[in-house]
Amino acid sequence: MKIRPVSHEDRLTVVEHLDELRWRIIVSVGAFVVAFAICFWQNHLIFDLLNDPLPGNRRPVTLGVTEPFFTTVTVCAYGAILASTPVILYQLYAFVAPAFAPTERRVVLPLVMMVPFLMVAGVVFGYFVVLPAALKFLLHFNKDEFNIQIRAHDYYSFTALTLAALGLIFQLPVVILGLTRLGITSARQLRQVRRYAIVVIAVVAMALPGTDPITMLLEMAPLVVLYEVSILLASIMGKPARRQVSGEPAAERPG
Repeated sequence: MKIRPVSHEDRLTVVEHLDELRWRIIVSVGAFVVAFAICFWQNHLIFDLLNDPLPGNRRPVTLGVTEPFFTTVTVCAYGAILASTPVILYQLYAFVAPAFAPTERRVVLPLVMMVPFLMVAGVVFGYFVVLPAALKFLLHFNKDEFNIQIRAHDYYSFTALTLAALGLIFQLPVVILGLTRLGITSARQLRQVRRYAIVVIAVVAMALPGTDPITMLLEMAPLVVLYEVSILLASIMGKPARRQVSGEPAAERPG
């Protein structure tokens, strides 16, 4: 089956929906496989990037015969997920887009387009700001009492979780802007609950990877800034989408 654009007015059978879903999953998996192959081919570059934030040119150690191979596969999988995210998001949007009316689609499309850019911004912020500061604090904490060795699996898992968490929390403007565009909240309400929002942000920062106070503060700071940016965006772009004119039939989900 060739994937073709489906409009809001099209009516597809259940089999046609499933067939379309199957091909979009195949395209997404294909994008991940290609990205994984490239990451595996250039894994030495990925490891150089990940090891660079370690102070003193240190290199993680492995403790098992198979650990280098499986750690390489895991790290390449993390990189492939990040690299293939735009393709996967597009396939997801293209599958659900026909369910939205044209006015609703004008709300959803800009939000979907913001996601990969904000994710990259979160990962970059985590790599250049959060990771170096967190590693410096953690690896120098009470260092005279320990023979500190950095296990590869633990270090790369910590790094991947930290960067992924920051990529996700940088989606805050998308979530808030979506809620305001749908009429669920408003910029005025967001300003009124600012103090409570900061408390929630502090709790979220505590729950993110990295239990030390330095990492918590560094993860909390962009959340507060993003909340304020979200209020600004909601003031400018957050007017609810116009409803259908009274008397027009309500749009139905295709199929």
